[in-house]
Amino acid sequence: MEGVETKATPNFIRTIVADDVKSGKNGGKVLTRFPPEPNGYLHIGHAKSICLNFGLAAEFGGLCNFRFDDTNPGKEEIEYVDSIMNDVRWLGFDWQDRLYHASDYFDRLYEWARDLIKSGKAYVDSLTAEQIREYRGTLTQPGKESPYRNRTVSENLDLFSRMRAGEFSDGQCVLRAKIDMASPNLNLRDPVMYRIRHLPHWKTGDKWCIYPMYDYAHGQSDALEGITHSICTMEYEDHRALYDWYLDNLDVPSRPRQIEFARLNLAYTVMSKRKLLQLVQERYVAGWDDPRMPTLAGMRRRGYPPEAIRNFCERIGVGKRESLVDYGLLEYSVREVLNVKAHRVMAVLRPLKVVIENYPEDRDDQLEAINNPEDPLAGVRKVPFSKVIYIERDDFMENPPKQFFRLSPGREVRLRYAFFITCVDVVKNENGEVTELRCVYDPATRGGDSPDGRKVKATLHWVSAAHALDGQVRLYDTLLNRPDASDEEGGSTFKDFINPGSLEVVEEAKLEPALAGAPAGVTYQFERLGYFCVDPDSTPDKLVFNRTVTLRDTWAKVAKAQGVKRE
Repeated sequence: MEGVETKATPNFIRTIVADDVKSGKNGGKVLTRFPPEPNGYLHIGHAKSICLNFGLAAEFGGLCNFRFDDTNPGKEEIEYVDSIMNDVRWLGFDWQDRLYHASDYFDRLYEWARDLIKSGKAYVDSLTAEQIREYRGTLTQPGKESPYRNRTVSENLDLFSRMRAGEFSDGQCVLRAKIDMASPNLNLRDPVMYRIRHLPHWKTGDKWCIYPMYDYAHGQSDALEGITHSICTMEYEDHRALYDWYLDNLDVPSRPRQIEFARLNLAYTVMSKRKLLQLVQERYVAGWDDPRMPTLAGMRRRGYPPEAIRNFCERIGVGKRESLVDYGLLEYSVREVLNVKAHRVMAVLRPLKVVIENYPEDRDDQLEAINNPEDPLAGVRKVPFSKVIYIERDDFMENPPKQFFRLSPGREVRLRYAFFITCVDVVKNENGEVTELRCVYDPATRGGDSPDGRKVKATLHWVSAAHALDGQVRLYDTLLNRPDASDEEGGSTFKDFINPGSLEVVEEAKLEPALAGAPAGVTYQFERLGYFCVDPDSTPDKLVFNRTVTLRDTWAKVAKAQGVKRE
Protein backbone atom coordinates (compact mmCIF):
# COMPACT_ATOMS: atom_id res chain seq x y z
CA MET A 1 0.00 0.00 0.00
CA GLU A 2 1.35 3.39 -1.04
CA GLY A 3 1.79 6.48 1.08
CA VAL A 4 2.51 7.06 4.73
CA GLU A 5 1.38 4.07 6.80
CA THR A 6 1.17 3.77 10.56
CA LYS A 7 2.28 0.65 12.39
CA ALA A 8 -0.29 -1.67 13.94
CA THR A 9 -0.85 -0.81 17.59
CA PRO A 10 -1.83 -3.32 20.29
CA ASN A 11 -5.48 -3.62 21.28
CA PHE A 12 -7.61 -6.09 23.19
CA ILE A 13 -8.94 -7.80 20.07
CA ARG A 14 -5.43 -8.36 18.71
CA THR A 15 -4.55 -9.86 22.08
CA ILE A 16 -7.54 -12.25 21.98
CA VAL A 17 -6.73 -13.37 18.44
CA ALA A 18 -3.03 -13.77 19.23
CA ASP A 19 -3.83 -15.91 22.28
CA ASP A 20 -6.20 -18.09 20.24
CA VAL A 21 -3.57 -18.61 17.56
CA LYS A 22 -0.91 -19.41 20.15
CA SER A 23 -3.13 -21.94 21.92
CA GLY A 24 -4.05 -23.65 18.65
CA LYS A 25 -7.74 -22.81 18.91
CA ASN A 26 -9.55 -23.27 15.57
CA GLY A 27 -6.47 -25.14 14.42
CA GLY A 28 -4.52 -21.90 14.66
CA LYS A 29 -6.59 -20.38 11.84
CA VAL A 30 -8.00 -16.86 11.70
CA LEU A 31 -11.03 -16.14 9.53
CA THR A 32 -12.85 -12.82 9.98
CA ARG A 33 -15.60 -11.18 7.95
CA PHE A 34 -16.95 -7.76 7.00
CA PRO A 35 -20.78 -8.01 6.80
CA PRO A 36 -22.39 -4.71 5.65
CA GLU A 37 -26.10 -4.35 5.03
CA PRO A 38 -26.67 -2.87 1.54
CA ASN A 39 -29.08 -0.17 2.75
CA GLY A 40 -26.81 2.85 2.26
CA TYR A 41 -23.29 3.91 1.42
CA LEU A 42 -20.36 3.03 3.68
CA HIS A 43 -19.04 5.76 5.98
CA ILE A 44 -15.83 6.31 7.95
CA GLY A 45 -17.20 4.16 10.79
CA HIS A 46 -17.41 1.20 8.45
CA ALA A 47 -13.81 1.91 7.41
CA LYS A 48 -12.76 1.22 11.00
CA SER A 49 -14.45 -2.20 10.83
CA ILE A 50 -13.04 -2.95 7.37
CA CYS A 51 -9.50 -2.10 8.45
CA LEU A 52 -9.87 -4.09 11.65
CA ASN A 53 -11.27 -7.25 10.07
CA PHE A 54 -9.06 -7.34 6.98
CA GLY A 55 -6.07 -6.13 9.00
CA LEU A 56 -6.35 -8.80 11.69
CA ALA A 57 -6.69 -11.53 9.09
CA ALA A 58 -3.61 -10.33 7.22
CA GLU A 59 -1.59 -9.87 10.43
CA PHE A 60 -2.21 -13.46 11.57
CA GLY A 61 -1.90 -15.13 8.18
CA GLY A 62 -5.65 -15.63 7.84
CA LEU A 63 -8.44 -14.51 5.53
CA CYS A 64 -11.36 -12.10 5.67
CA ASN A 65 -14.69 -12.82 4.00
CA PHE A 66 -16.90 -10.14 2.49
CA ARG A 67 -20.57 -10.93 3.17
CA PHE A 68 -23.63 -8.82 2.46
CA ASP A 69 -26.17 -8.95 5.29
CA ASP A 70 -29.05 -8.81 2.81
CA THR A 71 -32.00 -9.89 4.96
CA ASN A 72 -34.17 -6.76 4.60
CA PRO A 73 -35.34 -6.28 0.99
CA GLY A 74 -37.39 -3.21 1.89
CA LYS A 75 -34.28 -1.08 2.38
CA GLU A 76 -31.68 -2.69 0.13
CA GLU A 77 -30.73 -1.62 -3.40
CA ILE A 78 -28.24 -2.79 -6.00
CA GLU A 79 -26.85 0.77 -6.05
CA TYR A 80 -25.73 0.27 -2.46
CA VAL A 81 -24.27 -3.15 -3.24
CA ASP A 82 -22.14 -1.71 -6.05
CA SER A 83 -21.01 1.28 -3.99
CA ILE A 84 -19.98 -0.88 -1.03
CA MET A 85 -17.87 -3.17 -3.19
CA ASN A 86 -16.25 -0.15 -4.84
CA ASP A 87 -15.47 1.44 -1.48
CA VAL A 88 -13.84 -1.67 -0.01
CA ARG A 89 -11.61 -2.02 -3.07
CA TRP A 90 -10.75 1.69 -3.02
CA LEU A 91 -9.80 1.44 0.63
CA GLY A 92 -7.20 -1.12 -0.41
CA PHE A 93 -8.67 -4.51 0.48
CA ASP A 94 -9.34 -7.59 -1.62
CA TRP A 95 -11.72 -10.39 -0.69
CA GLN A 96 -10.60 -12.42 -3.73
CA ASP A 97 -13.21 -15.17 -4.30
CA ARG A 98 -14.76 -14.89 -0.83
CA LEU A 99 -17.87 -12.84 -1.62
CA TYR A 100 -20.92 -14.16 0.22
CA HIS A 101 -24.47 -13.11 1.02
CA ALA A 102 -26.76 -13.98 3.89
CA SER A 103 -29.28 -14.79 1.15
CA ASP A 104 -26.94 -17.59 0.01
CA TYR A 105 -28.00 -19.38 3.20
CA PHE A 106 -31.77 -18.74 3.14
CA ASP A 107 -32.58 -22.39 2.39
CA ARG A 108 -30.33 -23.66 5.19
CA LEU A 109 -31.62 -21.07 7.65
CA TYR A 110 -35.18 -22.09 6.84
CA GLU A 111 -34.41 -25.73 7.56
CA TRP A 112 -32.67 -24.81 10.80
CA ALA A 113 -35.75 -22.84 11.82
CA ARG A 114 -37.84 -25.97 11.22
CA ASP A 115 -35.39 -27.89 13.40
CA LEU A 116 -36.00 -25.43 16.25
CA ILE A 117 -39.74 -25.83 15.80
CA LYS A 118 -39.41 -29.63 15.89
CA SER A 119 -37.42 -29.45 19.13
CA GLY A 120 -40.03 -27.17 20.71
CA LYS A 121 -37.72 -24.13 20.67
CA ALA A 122 -39.58 -21.98 18.13
CA TYR A 123 -43.22 -21.14 17.44
CA VAL A 124 -45.41 -19.13 15.10
CA ASP A 125 -46.91 -16.15 16.90
CA SER A 126 -50.04 -14.35 15.69
CA LEU A 127 -49.73 -11.33 17.97
CA THR A 128 -49.39 -7.98 16.22
CA ALA A 129 -46.07 -6.13 16.31
CA GLU A 130 -47.54 -3.71 18.84
CA GLN A 131 -48.73 -6.57 21.07
CA ILE A 132 -45.33 -8.27 20.87
CA ARG A 133 -43.70 -5.07 22.12
CA GLU A 134 -46.27 -4.80 24.90
CA TYR A 135 -45.82 -8.42 25.98
CA ARG A 136 -42.04 -8.09 25.94
CA GLY A 137 -41.93 -6.19 29.24
CA THR A 138 -39.31 -3.68 30.35
CA LEU A 139 -35.88 -3.64 31.89
CA THR A 140 -37.52 -3.82 35.34
CA GLN A 141 -40.57 -5.94 34.53
CA PRO A 142 -40.58 -9.45 33.02
CA GLY A 143 -42.43 -10.11 29.80
CA LYS A 144 -45.64 -12.09 29.35
CA GLU A 145 -45.92 -15.27 27.32
CA SER A 146 -47.86 -15.06 24.09
CA PRO A 147 -51.15 -16.98 24.06
CA TYR A 148 -49.79 -18.68 20.92
CA ARG A 149 -46.56 -19.79 22.59
CA ASN A 150 -47.71 -23.33 23.26
CA ARG A 151 -48.96 -24.24 19.83
CA THR A 152 -48.12 -27.83 18.94
CA VAL A 153 -45.10 -28.71 16.85
CA SER A 154 -47.30 -29.89 13.97
CA GLU A 155 -49.35 -26.69 14.05
CA ASN A 156 -46.21 -24.55 14.06
CA LEU A 157 -44.66 -26.49 11.16
CA ASP A 158 -47.85 -26.09 9.18
CA LEU A 159 -48.13 -22.36 9.87
CA PHE A 160 -44.45 -21.77 9.11
CA SER A 161 -44.80 -23.64 5.82
CA ARG A 162 -47.84 -21.51 4.95
CA MET A 163 -45.91 -18.38 5.86
CA ARG A 164 -43.31 -19.34 3.31
CA ALA A 165 -45.99 -20.17 0.73
CA GLY A 166 -47.34 -16.62 0.98
CA GLU A 167 -50.71 -17.41 2.55
CA PHE A 168 -50.42 -14.63 5.13
CA SER A 169 -50.10 -10.89 4.77
CA ASP A 170 -47.22 -8.80 6.10
CA GLY A 171 -47.34 -8.67 9.91
CA GLN A 172 -50.06 -11.31 10.24
CA CYS A 173 -47.68 -13.66 12.04
CA VAL A 174 -43.98 -14.20 12.82
CA LEU A 175 -41.72 -17.03 13.86
CA ARG A 176 -40.21 -16.57 17.33
CA ALA A 177 -37.58 -18.46 19.29
CA LYS A 178 -38.93 -19.92 22.54
CA ILE A 179 -36.37 -18.94 25.17
CA ASP A 180 -37.35 -17.06 28.37
CA MET A 181 -39.87 -14.22 28.67
CA ALA A 182 -38.55 -13.46 32.17
CA SER A 183 -34.89 -13.17 31.15
CA PRO A 184 -33.14 -10.00 32.40
CA ASN A 185 -31.72 -9.77 28.84
CA LEU A 186 -34.57 -8.49 26.67
CA ASN A 187 -32.98 -10.04 23.60
CA LEU A 188 -33.75 -13.49 25.01
CA ARG A 189 -37.45 -12.81 25.50
CA ASP A 190 -38.65 -14.94 22.59
CA PRO A 191 -37.01 -12.89 19.82
CA VAL A 192 -38.51 -12.79 16.33
CA MET A 193 -36.66 -15.04 13.88
CA TYR A 194 -38.72 -14.55 10.70
CA ARG A 195 -41.14 -11.89 9.49
CA ILE A 196 -43.32 -11.77 6.38
CA ARG A 197 -42.35 -9.27 3.67
CA HIS A 198 -44.05 -9.58 0.30
CA LEU A 199 -41.21 -7.82 -1.46
CA PRO A 200 -38.78 -8.97 -4.15
CA HIS A 201 -35.20 -9.38 -3.05
CA TRP A 202 -32.44 -7.80 -5.15
CA LYS A 203 -30.63 -11.16 -5.35
CA THR A 204 -33.24 -13.92 -4.82
CA GLY A 205 -36.12 -12.23 -6.64
CA ASP A 206 -39.58 -13.51 -5.66
CA LYS A 207 -38.40 -16.83 -4.23
CA TRP A 208 -39.05 -15.75 -0.63
CA CYS A 209 -41.75 -13.77 1.14
CA ILE A 210 -40.36 -14.50 4.62
CA TYR A 211 -36.98 -13.14 5.65
CA PRO A 212 -34.78 -13.97 8.66
CA MET A 213 -33.94 -11.33 11.24
CA TYR A 214 -30.32 -10.25 11.54
CA ASP A 215 -29.85 -11.84 14.98
CA TYR A 216 -30.96 -15.20 13.62
CA ALA A 217 -29.09 -15.09 10.30
CA HIS A 218 -25.80 -13.62 11.42
CA GLY A 219 -24.34 -16.23 13.73
CA GLN A 220 -25.39 -19.12 11.51
CA SER A 221 -23.86 -17.39 8.46
CA ASP A 222 -20.64 -17.04 10.45
CA ALA A 223 -20.77 -20.71 11.38
CA LEU A 224 -21.41 -21.85 7.79
CA GLU A 225 -18.37 -19.89 6.60
CA GLY A 226 -16.14 -21.11 9.42
CA ILE A 227 -15.61 -17.64 10.83
CA THR A 228 -13.36 -17.82 13.90
CA HIS A 229 -13.75 -14.26 15.23
CA SER A 230 -17.00 -12.40 14.58
CA ILE A 231 -16.13 -8.78 15.36
CA CYS A 232 -18.93 -6.25 15.77
CA THR A 233 -19.68 -2.96 17.53
CA MET A 234 -20.73 -2.57 21.14
CA GLU A 235 -24.46 -2.25 20.50
CA TYR A 236 -24.41 -6.01 19.85
CA GLU A 237 -22.87 -6.86 23.22
CA ASP A 238 -26.30 -7.60 24.72
CA HIS A 239 -27.13 -9.64 21.62
CA ARG A 240 -24.19 -11.98 22.18
CA ALA A 241 -26.24 -14.25 24.46
CA LEU A 242 -28.74 -14.73 21.64
CA TYR A 243 -25.93 -15.26 19.11
CA ASP A 244 -24.61 -18.04 21.34
CA TRP A 245 -28.08 -19.50 22.04
CA TYR A 246 -28.69 -20.18 18.37
CA LEU A 247 -25.27 -21.77 18.00
CA ASP A 248 -25.92 -23.92 21.08
CA ASN A 249 -29.29 -25.14 19.81
CA LEU A 250 -28.50 -25.81 16.17
CA ASP A 251 -26.28 -28.38 14.52
CA VAL A 252 -23.79 -25.82 13.16
CA PRO A 253 -20.53 -26.86 11.45
CA SER A 254 -18.30 -24.47 13.46
CA ARG A 255 -18.36 -22.25 16.54
CA PRO A 256 -17.40 -18.59 15.92
CA ARG A 257 -16.72 -16.19 18.78
CA GLN A 258 -18.37 -12.77 18.85
CA ILE A 259 -16.20 -9.88 20.10
CA GLU A 260 -17.46 -6.31 20.45
CA PHE A 261 -15.63 -2.99 20.14
CA ALA A 262 -16.64 0.66 20.40
CA ARG A 263 -17.95 2.22 17.19
CA LEU A 264 -16.39 5.35 15.74
CA ASN A 265 -18.02 8.67 16.63
CA LEU A 266 -16.54 11.56 14.66
CA ALA A 267 -17.03 15.17 15.76
CA TYR A 268 -19.04 17.60 13.63
CA THR A 269 -20.83 14.92 11.63
CA VAL A 270 -23.35 12.08 11.97
CA MET A 271 -22.57 8.38 11.67
CA SER A 272 -26.07 6.94 11.35
CA LYS A 273 -27.08 5.61 7.94
CA ARG A 274 -30.66 6.58 8.76
CA LYS A 275 -29.65 10.18 9.34
CA LEU A 276 -27.35 10.23 6.33
CA LEU A 277 -30.23 8.97 4.21
CA GLN A 278 -32.35 11.85 5.52
CA LEU A 279 -29.69 14.34 4.45
CA VAL A 280 -29.72 12.87 0.94
CA GLN A 281 -33.47 12.48 0.56
CA GLU A 282 -34.25 15.92 1.99
CA ARG A 283 -31.55 17.55 -0.19
CA TYR A 284 -29.40 18.97 2.57
CA VAL A 285 -26.51 17.55 0.53
CA ALA A 286 -26.06 16.81 -3.17
CA GLY A 287 -25.96 13.03 -2.70
CA TRP A 288 -24.23 10.18 -0.91
CA ASP A 289 -20.91 11.28 -2.43
CA ASP A 290 -21.24 14.92 -1.40
CA PRO A 291 -17.76 15.87 -0.06
CA ARG A 292 -19.34 17.06 3.21
CA MET A 293 -20.64 13.56 3.94
CA PRO A 294 -18.64 11.13 6.13
CA THR A 295 -19.22 8.44 3.49
CA LEU A 296 -16.20 6.87 1.84
CA ALA A 297 -17.64 7.99 -1.51
CA GLY A 298 -17.81 11.57 -0.23
CA MET A 299 -14.30 11.43 1.19
CA ARG A 300 -12.98 9.98 -2.07
CA ARG A 301 -14.62 12.80 -4.04
CA ARG A 302 -13.19 15.33 -1.60
CA GLY A 303 -9.70 13.95 -2.23
CA TYR A 304 -8.98 11.98 0.94
CA PRO A 305 -6.38 9.31 0.11
CA PRO A 306 -7.35 5.76 1.16
CA GLU A 307 -4.07 5.30 3.02
CA ALA A 308 -4.91 8.38 5.13
CA ILE A 309 -8.18 6.76 6.19
CA ARG A 310 -6.38 3.52 7.01
CA ASN A 311 -3.83 5.45 9.09
CA PHE A 312 -6.61 7.33 10.87
CA CYS A 313 -8.42 4.09 11.74
CA GLU A 314 -5.19 2.67 13.17
CA ARG A 315 -4.47 5.81 15.18
CA ILE A 316 -7.85 6.01 16.89
CA GLY A 317 -7.35 2.48 18.18
CA VAL A 318 -9.82 -0.19 19.25
CA GLY A 319 -11.47 -0.16 22.65
CA LYS A 320 -14.76 -0.74 24.43
CA ARG A 321 -15.50 2.81 25.61
CA GLU A 322 -17.46 5.22 23.41
CA SER A 323 -15.62 8.45 22.61
CA LEU A 324 -15.89 11.40 20.23
CA VAL A 325 -12.89 11.59 17.90
CA ASP A 326 -11.57 15.02 16.95
CA TYR A 327 -12.11 15.70 13.24
CA GLY A 328 -8.70 17.35 13.28
CA LEU A 329 -7.07 13.93 13.68
CA LEU A 330 -8.63 12.77 10.41
CA GLU A 331 -7.47 15.95 8.68
CA TYR A 332 -3.98 15.48 10.11
CA SER A 333 -3.86 11.99 8.61
CA VAL A 334 -4.97 13.39 5.25
CA ARG A 335 -2.35 16.17 5.26
CA GLU A 336 0.36 13.74 6.28
CA VAL A 337 -0.16 11.63 3.16
CA LEU A 338 -0.85 14.47 0.73
CA ASN A 339 2.22 16.38 1.88
CA VAL A 340 4.32 13.52 0.53
CA LYS A 341 2.43 12.69 -2.67
CA ALA A 342 0.55 15.80 -3.90
CA HIS A 343 2.12 18.01 -6.56
CA ARG A 344 2.25 21.73 -5.85
CA VAL A 345 0.61 24.22 -8.21
CA MET A 346 -0.50 27.84 -7.98
CA ALA A 347 -4.11 28.98 -8.04
CA VAL A 348 -5.75 32.27 -7.17
CA LEU A 349 -9.24 31.92 -5.73
CA ARG A 350 -10.26 35.60 -5.50
CA PRO A 351 -8.17 37.30 -8.16
CA LEU A 352 -6.88 40.86 -8.06
CA LYS A 353 -5.34 42.11 -11.30
CA VAL A 354 -1.71 43.28 -11.16
CA VAL A 355 -0.09 45.10 -14.08
CA ILE A 356 3.71 45.12 -14.01
CA GLU A 357 4.47 48.41 -15.70
CA ASN A 358 8.15 47.84 -16.56
CA TYR A 359 7.65 44.30 -17.88
CA PRO A 360 7.69 44.05 -21.70
CA GLU A 361 4.28 43.67 -23.40
CA ASP A 362 5.34 40.89 -25.78
CA ARG A 363 7.43 38.82 -23.42
CA ASP A 364 6.72 35.57 -21.61
CA ASP A 365 9.13 34.12 -19.08
CA GLN A 366 9.11 30.40 -18.43
CA LEU A 367 10.05 30.01 -14.79
CA GLU A 368 11.05 26.79 -13.09
CA ALA A 369 8.86 25.53 -10.22
CA ILE A 370 9.33 22.52 -7.94
CA ASN A 371 6.53 19.96 -8.16
CA ASN A 372 6.95 18.61 -4.64
CA PRO A 373 9.80 19.48 -2.26
CA GLU A 374 9.02 16.32 -0.26
CA ASP A 375 9.57 14.07 -3.29
CA PRO A 376 12.93 14.37 -5.09
CA LEU A 377 11.56 12.30 -7.98
CA ALA A 378 8.63 14.63 -8.63
CA GLY A 379 10.77 16.91 -10.79
CA VAL A 380 10.04 20.46 -11.90
CA ARG A 381 7.66 22.22 -14.28
CA LYS A 382 7.63 25.47 -16.25
CA VAL A 383 5.32 28.26 -15.11
CA PRO A 384 4.63 31.16 -17.53
CA PHE A 385 5.00 34.76 -16.36
CA SER A 386 3.69 37.84 -18.19
CA LYS A 387 2.97 41.53 -17.81
CA VAL A 388 -0.43 40.99 -16.21
CA ILE A 389 -0.85 38.55 -13.34
CA TYR A 390 -3.41 37.76 -10.68
CA ILE A 391 -2.76 37.64 -6.94
CA GLU A 392 -5.13 36.87 -4.07
CA ARG A 393 -7.24 39.87 -3.13
CA ASP A 394 -6.47 39.15 0.54
CA ASP A 395 -2.75 39.57 -0.21
CA PHE A 396 -3.15 43.33 -0.66
CA MET A 397 -4.15 46.06 1.81
CA GLU A 398 -4.03 49.73 1.01
CA ASN A 399 -3.70 50.75 4.65
CA PRO A 400 -2.22 47.70 6.35
CA PRO A 401 -1.95 47.13 10.10
CA LYS A 402 1.46 46.71 11.65
CA GLN A 403 1.60 42.90 11.36
CA PHE A 404 0.52 42.76 7.71
CA PHE A 405 3.62 41.97 5.60
CA ARG A 406 2.07 41.27 2.22
CA LEU A 407 1.61 43.74 -0.63
CA SER A 408 0.70 47.37 0.05
CA PRO A 409 1.59 50.71 -1.60
CA GLY A 410 5.36 51.20 -1.69
CA ARG A 411 6.11 47.74 -0.29
CA GLU A 412 8.21 45.06 -2.01
CA VAL A 413 7.26 41.37 -1.91
CA ARG A 414 8.43 38.20 -3.60
CA LEU A 415 6.38 36.35 -6.21
CA ARG A 416 6.85 32.61 -5.79
CA TYR A 417 9.47 31.30 -8.29
CA ALA A 418 9.41 34.67 -10.10
CA PHE A 419 10.56 38.19 -9.14
CA PHE A 420 10.39 40.87 -6.48
CA ILE A 421 7.64 43.42 -7.20
CA THR A 422 6.77 46.74 -5.61
CA CYS A 423 3.31 48.34 -5.65
CA VAL A 424 3.45 51.87 -7.10
CA ASP A 425 -0.23 52.67 -7.72
CA VAL A 426 -3.74 51.56 -6.86
CA VAL A 427 -6.67 51.73 -9.32
CA LYS A 428 -10.21 51.95 -7.94
CA ASN A 429 -13.72 51.99 -9.38
CA GLU A 430 -16.43 54.60 -8.78
CA ASN A 431 -17.33 52.87 -5.50
CA GLY A 432 -13.81 53.18 -4.16
CA GLU A 433 -13.11 49.45 -4.53
CA VAL A 434 -9.64 48.35 -5.57
CA THR A 435 -9.81 46.82 -9.05
CA GLU A 436 -6.17 46.84 -10.16
CA LEU A 437 -2.66 47.30 -8.86
CA ARG A 438 0.25 48.87 -10.72
CA CYS A 439 3.62 47.42 -9.82
CA VAL A 440 7.22 47.35 -10.99
CA TYR A 441 9.51 44.35 -10.92
CA ASP A 442 13.24 43.87 -10.43
CA PRO A 443 14.59 41.75 -13.34
CA ALA A 444 17.66 40.85 -11.26
CA THR A 445 15.50 38.84 -8.84
CA ARG A 446 14.46 36.16 -11.33
CA GLY A 447 13.67 32.92 -9.47
CA GLY A 448 12.76 34.84 -6.33
CA ASP A 449 16.25 35.63 -5.01
CA SER A 450 17.94 39.00 -4.68
CA PRO A 451 21.59 39.21 -5.83
CA ASP A 452 22.25 42.05 -3.37
CA GLY A 453 20.90 40.02 -0.44
CA ARG A 454 17.97 42.28 0.43
CA LYS A 455 15.14 40.59 2.26
CA VAL A 456 11.38 40.76 1.89
CA LYS A 457 8.88 39.55 4.48
CA ALA A 458 6.28 37.92 2.25
CA THR A 459 6.10 35.54 -0.68
CA LEU A 460 2.89 35.53 -2.73
CA HIS A 461 1.48 33.00 -5.15
CA TRP A 462 0.20 34.24 -8.49
CA VAL A 463 -1.05 33.19 -11.93
CA SER A 464 -0.27 34.75 -15.32
CA ALA A 465 -3.44 36.36 -16.70
CA ALA A 466 -2.57 35.49 -20.31
CA HIS A 467 -2.18 31.81 -19.49
CA ALA A 468 -4.68 31.30 -16.66
CA LEU A 469 -7.31 28.60 -16.72
CA ASP A 470 -10.80 29.32 -15.39
CA GLY A 471 -11.90 27.31 -12.42
CA GLN A 472 -14.66 26.80 -9.89
CA VAL A 473 -13.52 25.97 -6.38
CA ARG A 474 -15.80 24.51 -3.72
CA LEU A 475 -14.71 25.29 -0.18
CA TYR A 476 -16.01 22.80 2.38
CA ASP A 477 -16.35 23.10 6.12
CA THR A 478 -17.78 20.67 8.67
CA LEU A 479 -21.26 19.30 8.06
CA LEU A 480 -22.48 20.30 11.54
CA ASN A 481 -21.72 23.40 13.55
CA ARG A 482 -21.33 21.60 16.86
CA PRO A 483 -19.14 18.60 17.72
CA ASP A 484 -21.85 16.27 18.97
CA ALA A 485 -25.42 16.41 17.68
CA SER A 486 -26.36 12.92 18.84
CA ASP A 487 -28.37 14.16 21.82
CA GLU A 488 -31.65 15.49 20.50
CA GLU A 489 -32.90 17.59 23.40
CA GLY A 490 -35.83 19.96 23.67
CA GLY A 491 -37.36 18.81 20.41
CA SER A 492 -34.28 19.63 18.36
CA THR A 493 -32.74 17.17 15.89
CA PHE A 494 -29.33 16.85 14.30
CA LYS A 495 -30.70 18.80 11.31
CA ASP A 496 -30.99 21.88 13.51
CA PHE A 497 -27.19 21.90 13.75
CA ILE A 498 -26.38 21.66 10.04
CA ASN A 499 -23.66 24.19 9.29
CA PRO A 500 -25.04 26.82 6.86
CA GLY A 501 -21.44 27.63 5.89
CA SER A 502 -20.47 24.04 5.07
CA LEU A 503 -20.13 24.91 1.36
CA GLU A 504 -18.91 28.07 -0.35
CA VAL A 505 -18.59 28.09 -4.14
CA VAL A 506 -15.93 30.36 -5.67
CA GLU A 507 -16.69 30.87 -9.36
CA GLU A 508 -13.84 33.06 -10.65
CA ALA A 509 -10.73 31.16 -9.64
CA LYS A 510 -7.66 31.40 -11.88
CA LEU A 511 -5.41 28.37 -12.22
CA GLU A 512 -1.93 27.87 -13.61
CA PRO A 513 -1.88 26.16 -17.04
CA ALA A 514 -0.14 23.02 -15.73
CA LEU A 515 -3.59 21.92 -14.52
CA ALA A 516 -5.03 21.68 -18.04
CA GLY A 517 -6.54 18.24 -18.53
CA ALA A 518 -6.09 17.26 -14.88
CA PRO A 519 -8.12 14.05 -14.37
CA ALA A 520 -10.90 13.76 -11.82
CA GLY A 521 -9.79 12.40 -8.48
CA VAL A 522 -6.26 13.82 -8.50
CA THR A 523 -5.36 16.02 -5.55
CA TYR A 524 -2.93 18.96 -5.68
CA GLN A 525 -1.61 21.40 -3.15
CA PHE A 526 -2.57 24.94 -4.11
CA GLU A 527 0.41 26.76 -2.63
CA ARG A 528 -0.47 28.72 0.51
CA LEU A 529 -4.14 27.67 0.24
CA GLY A 530 -4.49 23.97 0.95
CA TYR A 531 -5.11 20.69 -0.85
CA PHE A 532 -7.68 20.53 -3.63
CA CYS A 533 -9.07 17.61 -5.64
CA VAL A 534 -10.34 17.66 -9.23
CA ASP A 535 -14.09 17.02 -9.18
CA PRO A 536 -15.91 14.84 -11.76
CA ASP A 537 -17.99 17.91 -12.65
CA SER A 538 -14.95 19.41 -14.40
CA THR A 539 -15.21 20.22 -18.11
CA PRO A 540 -12.53 21.13 -20.69
CA ASP A 541 -13.67 24.75 -20.41
CA LYS A 542 -13.80 24.97 -16.63
CA LEU A 543 -12.03 22.90 -14.02
CA VAL A 544 -13.85 22.22 -10.77
CA PHE A 545 -11.91 21.63 -7.56
CA ASN A 546 -13.02 20.53 -4.10
CA ARG A 547 -11.00 21.72 -1.15
CA THR A 548 -9.77 18.55 0.51
CA VAL A 549 -8.22 20.15 3.57
CA THR A 550 -6.56 23.42 4.51
CA LEU A 551 -2.86 23.77 5.23
CA ARG A 552 -3.55 24.83 8.80
CA ASP A 553 -2.97 21.89 11.12
CA THR A 554 -3.72 22.58 14.77
CA TRP A 555 -3.75 18.87 15.59
CA ALA A 556 -0.15 18.47 14.42
CA LYS A 557 1.07 20.20 17.60
CA VAL A 558 -0.84 17.68 19.69
CA ALA A 559 0.49 14.82 17.56
CA LYS A 560 4.05 16.03 17.99
CA ALA A 561 3.61 16.22 21.75
CA GLN A 562 2.23 12.66 21.74
CA GLY A 563 5.13 11.37 19.70
CA VAL A 564 3.21 10.62 16.50
CA LYS A 565 5.82 10.24 13.77
CA ARG A 566 5.69 9.75 10.04
CA GLU A 567 6.82 6.24 9.15
